Amino acid sequence: MEYKWVVDCDYDEKLIEEIAKELAVPPIMARILLNRQIDSFDKAYTFFRPELENLYDPFLMKDMEKAVERLHKGLLTGENILIYGDYDVDGVSSAALLYLVLSRMVGSKISYYIPDRMTEGYGLSSKSIQEAADNGVNLIVTVDCGVTAVDEIRLAKELGMDTIVCDHHQPAEELPDAVAILDPKLVDSEYPFQELAGVGVAFKLLQGLYRKFELPEAELDEYLDLVAIGSCADIVPLVEENRILVRHGLDKINYNPRFGVRALLESSGLTNKEITAGLIVFVLAPRINAVGRLGDAKRAVQLFSAPTLQQARTAARELEKENRLRRDIDEITFKEAIDLLHQKLDPEEDKAFVLYKRDWHPGVIGIVASRIVERFYRPTIMITVVDGVGKGSARSISNFNIYQAIKDCSHLLTGFGGHKYAAGLTIDEQKIPEFVECFKEAAGKQLKPEDLVPCIRIDGEIELQEFTPRFIRLLKLLGPFGPMNLRPVFMSRNLKILGNPNIVGQNHLKLKVEQNGAVYDAIGFNMAEHLEKIGKNGLVDCVYVVEENRWNGRSSLQLRLKDIR
Repeated sequence: MEYKWVVDCDYDEKLIEEIAKELAVPPIMARILLNRQIDSFDKAYTFFRPELENLYDPFLMKDMEKAVERLHKGLLTGENILIYGDYDVDGVSSAALLYLVLSRMVGSKISYYIPDRMTEGYGLSSKSIQEAADNGVNLIVTVDCGVTAVDEIRLAKELGMDTIVCDHHQPAEELPDAVAILDPKLVDSEYPFQELAGVGVAFKLLQGLYRKFELPEAELDEYLDLVAIGSCADIVPLVEENRILVRHGLDKINYNPRFGVRALLESSGLTNKEITAGLIVFVLAPRINAVGRLGDAKRAVQLFSAPTLQQARTAARELEKENRLRRDIDEITFKEAIDLLHQKLDPEEDKAFVLYKRDWHPGVIGIVASRIVERFYRPTIMITVVDGVGKGSARSISNFNIYQAIKDCSHLLTGFGGHKYAAGLTIDEQKIPEFVECFKEAAGKQLKPEDLVPCIRIDGEIELQEFTPRFIRLLKLLGPFGPMNLRPVFMSRNLKILGNPNIVGQNHLKLKVEQNGAVYDAIGFNMAEHLEKIGKNGLVDCVYVVEENRWNGRSSLQLRLKDIR
């Protein structure tokens, strides 16, 4: 795939020099900070030291006082409280967080419910609400869902149950009749940060509860590992409160993990490795998600809340088994989707893809859609049809609002939801062909030819000799890396290739480069096609990120290539 290289810094050189001087950092670091809207000493100080005391007051969130009062009343009087989560990583980590903390409180009767992806789908359902009433539940606390559950929360109220909503999704025009709705995206919300994950909103509720009733708030630090896992897995921007929570949560995972997290690290082959946000997203999260995609997601909550290491290891083995099965199904579905794409579509001419087939597994179509976007850089919707009903997962590219495009075709759908980059939908099977044409038309209106060329955004040009120990320490302080705080991307020109580049693993390009005496190993994952282009002892321009490579107890810097010319 061809990439467009864009140096992402249009700042005046004088400003860069001023910032570099004020912060006593190299000019390239000043560029990196300016790209993250850090343009003063005070902002830099806070950014490099993301401390928990810098979190916002939870009572700035609308309805927090109501939520805390109602939850406290339920705890004091020994009410039957149900935590209602979701089957993804954010949902199960949110449920585990509230369950573990509230269960410690005197007189509490706490249970949790995670809906079945296959039979119930996302969010609250009438069946689960009725079941809660039959079980004597007095108060439902939703996490990572609920803000659009108008009918279900009305039913809960009719059956004598109160509801507190903790959610982070976009609300509809009509809000549910809950005792309190905690959602930083509410239209009239004045909370300073809108991008918390569901687990972040649940943590704010606990913060509010502890603060209101003068409990030792430091006790909550023990649970920041769950906040970090849910936040990273939900791909929220790692800025402001999210960055603070994830930074301290990663410390907990790396230095004192709970039994469930320790067992998960063991089963994932990550013992003795430094856990980063990236490893959560690409290694841990798929294993946690697998049990919700293929079976009962409550097992993930059981893992996180396991009281012994032995029980945690048993649960982690189940997750590993499910993940292996998920990968097998994923690979079969991906191959079928690629075959179908080449039969029905033109990857060069079509601006967006819609692929559908009977009996694809609903739990993997979102993953497969993401893989197709990665390969072809086209907005993609995968639809599986079961018993005449299509269930779809949509994934997008950077300059395309896939939620809006689906909304433009909503007259053909029985339901839809999501956001700019990912969405879901349901549709009657006979309407799928009409939807395909409607979606392609909507995509054609939004997308320009240049939108279909992926960009690599570059923080700045650098020479290899500038990677001094101090500069590397500063780079580490920029983390944790994730959306809106990506690992800095560098460009270096005229690097000399030393020795013979070769292919390692299945499809990875490995080489050694030199510039003015500075020599580094470089690796390009899935970049084997570049081997013939670069030759031996030639000169190349590279775009890359700098990473620490640990092998056999030794640590060294390597360049992870993003593109090469």
